[in-house]
Amino acid sequence: MTGMSGGGERVLALLPELLLLLGAVGGLLLGLWTPQHRQWRVRLLVTAACLASAIAAAVALFEPAERVFEGTWVVDTTTGVVRIVVALGVAVLVWLASASLAGHPRETEAYVLMLLGGLGSIALAASGDLLLLVAGYLLASVPLYALAGFAKDSAGVEATMKYYLMGAFVGVLMLVGVAALVLAAGTTGYLDLAALLPEASPALLAVGVLGVLAGVAFKAGAVPVHFWVPDVTAGTTPPMAAYITTIPKIGAVAAAFRLLAELFAGVPLDVPLLVAVIAAVSMTLGNLAAFSQTDVLRLLAYSTVSQVGYLFMVVAVAARTDLAVPALAVYLAGYAVTNIGAFAAVAATPAARTITDWATAVGRHRWLVVSLAVCLLGLVGTPPTAVFIGKLAVFVAAWDGDLIWLVVVAAINTVASLFYYLRWIAPAFAGIPAAPSAGEGAPGSGPRTAAGTAQRLQRHPVIILHMAAVVSLLLGLGAGMWVGVATSGT
Repeated sequence: MTGMSGGGERVLALLPELLLLLGAVGGLLLGLWTPQHRQWRVRLLVTAACLASAIAAAVALFEPAERVFEGTWVVDTTTGVVRIVVALGVAVLVWLASASLAGHPRETEAYVLMLLGGLGSIALAASGDLLLLVAGYLLASVPLYALAGFAKDSAGVEATMKYYLMGAFVGVLMLVGVAALVLAAGTTGYLDLAALLPEASPALLAVGVLGVLAGVAFKAGAVPVHFWVPDVTAGTTPPMAAYITTIPKIGAVAAAFRLLAELFAGVPLDVPLLVAVIAAVSMTLGNLAAFSQTDVLRLLAYSTVSQVGYLFMVVAVAARTDLAVPALAVYLAGYAVTNIGAFAAVAATPAARTITDWATAVGRHRWLVVSLAVCLLGLVGTPPTAVFIGKLAVFVAAWDGDLIWLVVVAAINTVASLFYYLRWIAPAFAGIPAAPSAGEGAPGSGPRTAAGTAQRLQRHPVIILHMAAVVSLLLGLGAGMWVGVATSGT
């Protein structure tokens, strides 16, 4: 890894982030001087900023890794992948949210908050210092509190309060953890801490590890700080639910990966085992809770909890195998594509909130069901989707990192997850509503339902769903070749 360079080069090293920040500031100013019925201009500006940021990040991805600004900001493969995935993800989610935000008096502010939240996610991934990690946590949290309740209905307000209160509580735990590590070592930089923590007080070290991991686990939606996920996902609008369960999770998983690869790699505590247990519990409890769900948003919420478990598998072996980085990169990209696609299916029929109502609402739109099936089966890890390649790479990395028991648990959970995804897909493919369960009621009886009738589909979500299905397949084919080259060279 190269050393730190001159001031101008340091600024250019953050060009992708600067482009996102410029898009946020420019979008806010443009929105102030744009009539309400022409707020689509802000959407175009935000999209252009995201695409420019992704291009700049892709170019920088092939440059040597470096640490800038006194080692606080790390630019490497992990940061580069997060930059690209977050920038493209925000661009897509802006258009996914356009139907629900069009005409909203604060439409511009919503797009700006989405950009700022994306910046916070990248800051989490690039942090090489505990203070920057805390700043990234805040930037990836505060804008999302506002976005969760943007609809200003009772469900959204409740979701925002739950999200904020738990975020504040976990934030305090994270600060306590940071304070304990600083007290133990007298510094905040990851590399300096990695050299000093092995000789630190075990008690302070334990408090620090638990506190810092609690913070990143909350942003990722991992057990045991996952309780906000189903309530917030079901309480907000489908596009915002897609954003909240995708963008911050990417940065948080990358942050946890860097913590175990650098900061906690040499500590006398078995941190990889702790993360492996969190992974196993997250995927198991997420799947068990999803089995009984009839609300499609709550089903996807628990699905995201289980997905964190698979992602944390590679986090647990971050310092044990060279296969971890390519596995993380492929899984993050695949998860983002398929998760956004699944939520786009819900956004296409926003009034259909139960499995029964969704199957009725899509009517004869068979291609919509096919694309949803590709995304949901992709989340399972069905070939040749991107998540299949990512999950396979994660399993191989975990096996190579001597966590064979975790691979077995993950394989069992992967098979089990197929059940609740098929509960959603099968009725829609059959063309008839599923028999309502005891807790679901008759078609059209749930909150925000389709009233048991076919609906007119939202155009942008339908396009995004189809695009996600296609990209998931293409990314799976391309990623398979890339992982093969990357692993053969290690």
